Amino acid sequence: MAGTSSGIVAGLTAVAVGTVGFLAYRAQATVPAGLGGRPTASASPSATPTKAPRDRLHPTALPGSSGTGERVVYSVDDNRVWLVDERNRVQRTFRVNPGSVDPPVGQYWVSSRSNAVTGTDGLPIEHVVRFTSVDGVVIGFSAAVGGGDAQTVADPNVKTGGIRESRVDGEAMWKFATIGVRVVVIR
Repeated sequence: MAGTSSGIVAGLTAVAVGTVGFLAYRAQATVPAGLGGRPTASASPSATPTKAPRDRLHPTALPGSSGTGERVVYSVDDNRVWLVDERNRVQRTFRVNPGSVDPPVGQYWVSSRSNAVTGTDGLPIEHVVRFTSVDGVVIGFSAAVGGGDAQTVADPNVKTGGIRESRVDGEAMWKFATIGVRVVVIR
């Protein structure tokens, strides 16, 4: 009987630890700006311009005024991402397909990651890199496991924050954007 009691206690402990972990994750995803330990958006509009200057001869070139140092730069107007190393060299750039909710212009930090989950559009996704939330909608980069990059929400009332990448680009993002890496969102 003693073995049965210890098994029950171990099972209840495992459930309790899992529940606390899940609740902590959900709470972290909804922390108001300024309370999460790191700023989620630039307090000054001058820190990140409304529309970063572009090189007309090289449209895939890193936009000026996108910051310095290691960072992910995401242009909501161009639907493009740049992975930039600590020496300000672009390691990779690629196009993305945004969800229905865009993050505001500003600076963020990668706050959580998941290797594989189901997206709000119901598709299995991988290499999920989250950096903010807007009105309860979590915003982050991901790749559809089936290789598709389109948001396929059947219900138009479902808001999605997934910024979809190809699987190859998603793997590059996964390797580059670890917890704490800066994400700069520009127009």
